[in-house]
Amino acid sequence: MAKPSKRMSAASALVDRDSVYEPQEAFDLLKRAPAPKFDETVEVCVRLGVDPRKSDQLVRGAVSLPKGLGKTVKVIVFAEGDKAEAATAAGADEVGSDELAAKIQDGWMDFDIVIASPDMMRHVGKLGKVLGPQGKMPSPKSGTVTPDVGNAVTEFKAGKVEFRTDSGGNVHAPLGKRSFATDDLLINFRAFMDHIMTMRPSAVKGTYVRRVSVSTSMGPGAFVNFGA
Repeated sequence: MAKPSKRMSAASALVDRDSVYEPQEAFDLLKRAPAPKFDETVEVCVRLGVDPRKSDQLVRGAVSLPKGLGKTVKVIVFAEGDKAEAATAAGADEVGSDELAAKIQDGWMDFDIVIASPDMMRHVGKLGKVLGPQGKMPSPKSGTVTPDVGNAVTEFKAGKVEFRTDSGGNVHAPLGKRSFATDDLLINFRAFMDHIMTMRPSAVKGTYVRRVSVSTSMGPGAFVNFGA
């Protein structure tokens, strides 16, 4: 096992893994830690009391973060005609149909979000084995399959994030950049957690949110009080 770097060791020393911090204190701790040479992403991980093997306990969706993400999001759109024009006008990085599907099948993956109008799913459906493992397959639940592709592009460019439970029942999402003011990270955190709390599947019994932690890309995680 590789020895932790001096920076990581110093960062880990700031965080007590046995403590649960208030969100503001946690973000302040993350921002005080020694920084790498790039502006890290601040992330949240929510451990849910769901059984990820059961489809009726899947938690999947998207939420707009009021303070954005602090980064350029590459959005591609499957659309034709007026919808394609609307997507282009909204700032989509690439718009197409069958030729765009072929490009992805050939290995091109230089994008963050895939949006599709419902009539284009005949092309997108063939990409499940490629986009699925990357978490990029469009879905009506996450707002990425929609007739209003122009508005969807605008929202995701402005800081809307997709999320879904992984095989361990966790949900991960970015909250912004380390350079963000603590108050802005707090606003995005609360928006995300408020949305997660509304998505409790009816099939889930007992505790829904079990644990919440925040971290930077290259730093330790801090457990936080999520206010439920």
